[in-house]
Amino acid sequence: MAFLGARARCSAAAAAKVAQRRRLAEDARGPPSPPGSQRAVLYVHWPYCEKRCSYCNFNKYIPRGVDEAAVRRCLVTEAQTLLRLSGVRRVESVFFGGGTPSLASPHTVAAVLEAVAQATHLPADSEVTLEANPTSAPGSRLAAFRAAGVNRLSVGLQSLDDTELQLLGRTHSASDALQTLAEARRLFPGRVSVDLMLGLPAQQVGPWLGQLRELLRHCDDHVSLYQLSLERGTALFTQVQRGTLPAPDPELAAEMYQEGRAVLREAGFRQYEVSNFARNGALSTHNWTYWQCGQYLGVGPGWRKFWPWGCAPMWGSLTRGLRCSWEGLAVLDSLLLDLLSQLQDTWWQRTPSPVPGG
Repeated sequence: MAFLGARARCSAAAAAKVAQRRRLAEDARGPPSPPGSQRAVLYVHWPYCEKRCSYCNFNKYIPRGVDEAAVRRCLVTEAQTLLRLSGVRRVESVFFGGGTPSLASPHTVAAVLEAVAQATHLPADSEVTLEANPTSAPGSRLAAFRAAGVNRLSVGLQSLDDTELQLLGRTHSASDALQTLAEARRLFPGRVSVDLMLGLPAQQVGPWLGQLRELLRHCDDHVSLYQLSLERGTALFTQVQRGTLPAPDPELAAEMYQEGRAVLREAGFRQYEVSNFARNGALSTHNWTYWQCGQYLGVGPGWRKFWPWGCAPMWGSLTRGLRCSWEGLAVLDSLLLDLLSQLQDTWWQRTPSPVPGG
């Protein structure tokens, strides 16, 4: 334990030095805010995990060892290259997702942020989020990430029931989750998000609502509710297919979602996206940019890039007055593909073709 503590202190010191250089670079730049086409948010994908959860089919790897210095160089080089090619002059937010980015060293996080600050303008108050799992995020490590430039945490609790956590293949207990959440709130007050899953096999509405209410006694001002999606190739999908686990009940999942939204609304949360709820102005800048069809860049092996130049007028015309009702949010995913296809067809019919005779 002494060795681990010393290593964490060394990592924190190195990260703090890199973060200091980043702040100096920011202070030296500080250009006026560029046009929308030159602004973007940045997602950084850390693809490694301690183990694969039973429901997960993300692009991730469970290595015996990671050459982190090599990974760090790749992330830095890709970030610099993409920012140069895209013409982006200002990065509004950075989100380290995964995988389990809290397994990365704070030095890696600081190095990426420094590279971004050198390649473009990254304001000192930009939202910098790190996804963290309870078993890889003790207080000392979270403090080191804060020193590296992280100012917001997204904690993957998923459940406050130990049996459900085991079913999901999580490596933490409910007690671990609450302890990590307390440390996170101490270090990042008002800037901690928590995830809670619904619609698990054999899960019932009453006990799940009890979990949500218990979480509200401990959580900060941002909550994400995610419905389980059974994906081919996952252990959970196989168990349901073989009949060793009951299939999730979609009607119960819908009831959990509707009742959960009501509980959060009563607690002062505003729903600003299908799965995301915030109060006291704590909505995620990064999430909100996606939801608004904003420009984003992705770094790492499991993300894509989106430069919507020239697309904004179309999306604007399809969506300036089109809003989802409270009840409609619960079924939005099932409607979007058909709805957007019809809207796009309508838009093309009323817009003159740029090609003569076409």
